[in-house]
Parts: sequence; C-alpha cells; structure tokens
Amino acid sequence: MAKRSRKYSEAAKLVDKTKRYSLTEAVELAKKTSITKFDGTVEVSFRMNLDSRKAEQNLRGAIVLPYGSGKSRTVLVLTKLPEKQKEAQNAGADYVGDVEYIEKIKGGWFDFEIIVATPDMMGELGKLGKILGPKGLMPNAKTGTVTTDVEKAVKEIKAGKVEYRVDKTGNIPVIVGKVSFDAEKIVENIKTVYQLLLKLKPSTVKGVYVKNIAVSTTMGPGIKVAPDTIA
Repeated sequence: MAKRSRKYSEAAKLVDKTKRYSLTEAVELAKKTSITKFDGTVEVSFRMNLDSRKAEQNLRGAIVLPYGSGKSRTVLVLTKLPEKQKEAQNAGADYVGDVEYIEKIKGGWFDFEIIVATPDMMGELGKLGKILGPKGLMPNAKTGTVTTDVEKAVKEIKAGKVEYRVDKTGNIPVIVGKVSFDAEKIVENIKTVYQLLLKLKPSTVKGVYVKNIAVSTTMGPGIKVAPDTIA
C-alpha cells in the first residue's frame, strides 16, 4: 500500500471513519480536507446493490447538474450534415467535422474529452471501437452523445453535464463540482444525482438499493454520508 502524504494524514484525522455524516456536514468536511493547491474536484460515490452483468441493472446515462460540474470539457462533434456542423459551431463545440477527424483519431490524436455524433457517423466510429472503447470515448445514445439534437448536446456538456455508470463492483462515481463551489451548490448537485438514481431503481433489485454513499475531493479522504439525510 502506498504511503500517504503528511498533508493527507493530517486531513484524514479530521474525519471520523466510524461515522456517517449528514450530507451538508460531509460536503463541508470534504472542502475542509481538500489538500491540493489547485481547485480540486468533488466526487460522490454511491455503493449500489446492482449487478452490472444484468442488462436492466447496468445503469448508465448522463445528467445536467443544477450548478454544473465546474469543468468545461473539450467537445468534438462528428457529423456529415452541414446544418448540424453549423449547429455544433454555434453551440460552442471545440472541433467539428466528419471523416477527417476519424483519420486523425486513427493516427493517435486525442485533443478532446468527449465526442458527440449524429447517427450517420456511427458506422465510421464503430471501426474505432478498440481505440475509443477502452478510453470511454465512444458516443452512446444513453448518455445523449449520439443524437440529432447537436446544439442541445453541446450546450448541456458545456454547462456541466456529467455521466454516470455502474462499475463491476456496483459503484457509481459522479463528479459534482469543485472545492471552490459553495457547499450548498454541491449539496444540491448531489441531491439531484441521488434522486435520479432512486427513480432508476430496477425492479429486479432486492433488499437495500443504496448501500453506502461517500464524498471526497481530489486526493482527499472519503467521508461517509447517511442516506436518510439526502432529501
């Protein structure tokens, strides 16, 4: 196990590992225990009673947070349709085009963080599955990145739309802001994600649905949250 830094150890002392804090307390403590010199990212992680191998329990999608994520992502829009290319440019996409960008990606170009594609491009993109898949960059209709409404998709991403996906161990980590955000804004962002997950509960889940919730910052300690404090 890697040795923790002195700053981390000092921050960790402020967290009672046996306690489940109220959501507001946890967020305020997360901000207090942030140890990075830069404006760290705040993340919430939900430990769910889900089996990602079952199709109906493999939750995945995207959500627009009420106060955004604090992170502006570099967007590549791929479409052969001139009117959609113009839409993308007007909405603030960083790169817009079609097959020329497919060739650039094949050559190792990755100066983007997310791809939005119209359905007509998916045949071409499918050939890049082995390149884009492992990096989590393949557009997907569930997350709204395969769409004909390019303008909406780009604007939502630029406004702080975040993706969520259950992993093999049943965890769903979601970015919910920056350390510099007011605690109230982070709290509202977390509540929005939590309420969505409750709505998405698969009928096949038996027993406790949300097992644990923890809030943390970049390189900071995890802080457990009592689910019943999230209205």
